[in-house]
Amino acid sequence: MSGFNDIFEQCSWDETSRSIYSKTAADVERALSARRRTLEDFKALISPAAAPYLEQMAQISQQLTLKRFGRVVQMYVPLYLSNECNNICTYCGFSYDNKVKRKTLSPMEIMQEVAVIKEMGFDHVLLVTGEANQSVHTDYFKKVLELIGPHFSHISMEVQPLDLTDYEELRSYGLNTVLVYQETYHEEDYKKHHPKGKKSNFQYRLETPDRLGQAGIHKIGLGVLIGLEDWRTDSFYTAMHLDYLEKTYWQSKYSISFPRLRPFSGGLEPKVVMNDRELVQLICAYRLFNEEVELSISTRESNLFRDNIIKLGITAMSAGSKTNPGGYAVEPQSLEQFEISDERSALEIAEMISKQGYEAVWKDWDNALREELK
Repeated sequence: MSGFNDIFEQCSWDETSRSIYSKTAADVERALSARRRTLEDFKALISPAAAPYLEQMAQISQQLTLKRFGRVVQMYVPLYLSNECNNICTYCGFSYDNKVKRKTLSPMEIMQEVAVIKEMGFDHVLLVTGEANQSVHTDYFKKVLELIGPHFSHISMEVQPLDLTDYEELRSYGLNTVLVYQETYHEEDYKKHHPKGKKSNFQYRLETPDRLGQAGIHKIGLGVLIGLEDWRTDSFYTAMHLDYLEKTYWQSKYSISFPRLRPFSGGLEPKVVMNDRELVQLICAYRLFNEEVELSISTRESNLFRDNIIKLGITAMSAGSKTNPGGYAVEPQSLEQFEISDERSALEIAEMISKQGYEAVWKDWDNALREELK
């Protein structure tokens, strides 16, 4: 299948990395003054040479975000449906070789979780599972969407990559958004981190956003797991992927997430550690490169960091998150996929957002619009 893969194959990881690290202060200043920034400008903005310009980047990022999104932060919450998984992934608590109790929520248990989530105020839910095709498959997802559809105006999904026909079916059941993270665009090291299971197929995962665009999914979420490989090079590939998708599937919206590798029992230590200042640099670089893309931050990050990043480009934020199936009501003590850092309640996050002069938005569109998009 032609698509982003054609562009990807023309790029060399090593050459791209050298290009990023060779950027100079002059390149950064040129990028900052540009009216419309290119992928080469993005390289400069994520390069080490841009570090002294972080304050200027942050000011421009704030201005662009206010112009496009106003003073609002969309609120969402993950609902983990299952921790069953057939993949071995070196960094994940749900990995097949991690001998833990497995659980997939039943319809009754799902509604118990939904009741708690609705009480917290959420109208946007992100469905998450491990990758186990025999138990959490398209038919299971259709039943879940039918079950919870009346209770949420926006339903997102972060599950295993599916075929085009699957996405077309799920869209007709009310699926709005699909997040699919490549984890890393370094093909050789991708295989080291995914030695077993369907996820070991680098090519199939890389082609997933193309299938989402062809299926007419309303919003497509991209990202890498920061810490697996050099974050600057991985982030450039993500920006290149975003650029291609926006031009090819222009009717879809796009979002970028910034998951930094978090610990779990016996888990992988980051190969590359990104500090908070570097994460701010990356978030601002994306905003300067693309004024339209939504930028999301999860509870992986600390209270202090999340409090201070709101004004610098972030447009969506999770709160009160549980990363285990049944974590809100059914089985709070079950295995979490990773450790969260910000453990404040949804109400506390909303109050924090309000104190900064922003509004926490729990519902960003009406169910009637979702019906039109099916």
